[in-house]
Amino acid sequence: MRSCVHIVGGGVIGLSCAWELSRNGHDVTVVAPTPGRDGASWVAAGMLAPVTEAQFGESALTALLLDGSRLWPGFVAALEGATGQAIGYDTTGTVTVALDASDRASLDDLLAYQHSLGLSAHRRSATECRGLVPALSPALRGGIEVPGDHQVDNRALLGALTAACRGAGVAFVEAAVAAVATGPELVLADGRRLRPEHVLLATGTGLPSIAGVEATGLPTVRPVKGHILRLGPPVAAHGAPPPLLTRTVRGLVRARSVYLVPRRDGSVVVGATVEERGDDTAVRAGAVHELLCDARAIVPGLDEFELCEAATGMRPATPDNTPCIGWTAMEGVVAAIGHYRNGILLAPLTARAVADLLGRRPVTPLIEALAPA
Repeated sequence: MRSCVHIVGGGVIGLSCAWELSRNGHDVTVVAPTPGRDGASWVAAGMLAPVTEAQFGESALTALLLDGSRLWPGFVAALEGATGQAIGYDTTGTVTVALDASDRASLDDLLAYQHSLGLSAHRRSATECRGLVPALSPALRGGIEVPGDHQVDNRALLGALTAACRGAGVAFVEAAVAAVATGPELVLADGRRLRPEHVLLATGTGLPSIAGVEATGLPTVRPVKGHILRLGPPVAAHGAPPPLLTRTVRGLVRARSVYLVPRRDGSVVVGATVEERGDDTAVRAGAVHELLCDARAIVPGLDEFELCEAATGMRPATPDNTPCIGWTAMEGVVAAIGHYRNGILLAPLTARAVADLLGRRPVTPLIEALAPA
C-alpha cells in the first residue's frame, strides 16, 4: 500500500525507517533540523549488545534486543551495497571485566542471569581476559566474554543512511516541527503546514516540545543524559602504531560501568554516564574525569591518547525504558519512540516494524506489545 509519509526526526530511527519505507514504495519526507546529526545517535558509541545490555527483570526487552541483533548482518549488507560506504560493522565480540573482588561478584551474578535467559556468555579468568585483550590491566579480576555482542561506527552509519535515503528518493525538509494535529498535519516552527497521508513520530527526546502530542496517547519521554568521550591514538614517529584495542571492552570499576569501543582508525570511544538531569546538556568536568579514571583503570595505555572530544547526548526513555512502536490514538500517526540505550541496535527492527504497520501487514507479538495502547 503506497502512501505519502512524513517522518519527524532525523536520527538513526527516523533515517532507518525512511530508507525502509522508501524501499517499500512509499513517498517519504524526513522533517528534521539537522538530518543525520539529530538526537543521541551522533554521540552514541554504536554498540550492538543485547547480551551485555541485559538487565535484571527486563527479559522481554532482552528478547526484543536479540531479535534486533539478528537483522544486523542483512541490514549492513543492504546498506553498504546501496551506498558503497563502509559503516564499521565489527563482529569481534565483547569482553566485560571486573576491577576488584566486589565487581567480580557482581559480574558473576550477571552471568548467572544471562545463562538463565539462555544467552551465550562465558566466564573468563583474568589471564584469559588478557589473552583476548592484551592491553588490559594486570590488576583485573577476570570477566565475561560475549562473542555475539558487536559494534558499528555510529557516525559512518548515519552518513550511509542519509546517502541511502537520498539515493532512494527520500525528500528532506530541514526544519523543526512545532505541532502535530489531526489530519494528520504538521505545523513547522516557521509556520508552514504539511499534510501527508501518514506521520511517523521518531523524535527522540524532542517529543515533549511538539504541541498536540497529548492527543496521540503516547507515553512521556524523558531525557537521560550521558557523557561520552572520543580519544585519539598517539602519533608515532615512524608510521601508525598497532591499535590498542581490537574489540569492545566493558567493565565494572568499583560498581561503576564503563565501556571502551575501538574504531578502525585506532581511536577509542569511552562512555557513558547515566544521569537524570532534565534538559541539562552541559559537559561537566567531574563526569569527564570519572570516565577517564575508570577507563584508565581497565586499560592503562589510554594515558598516551589525545582527548579529542567530550560531549553529551540525551537518551529518549519511556517510564519503563521500553520503546513504543505502533499506531497512536491520532488518525494516521504512527510512533517509533523511547529507544533509550538501544536506538542503534533496534534501528533495523524498528524500520521493518514501521514498514509492516504502514503496509497493513501483521507484526510480531514482541512488536504488538510495544504499541501505545
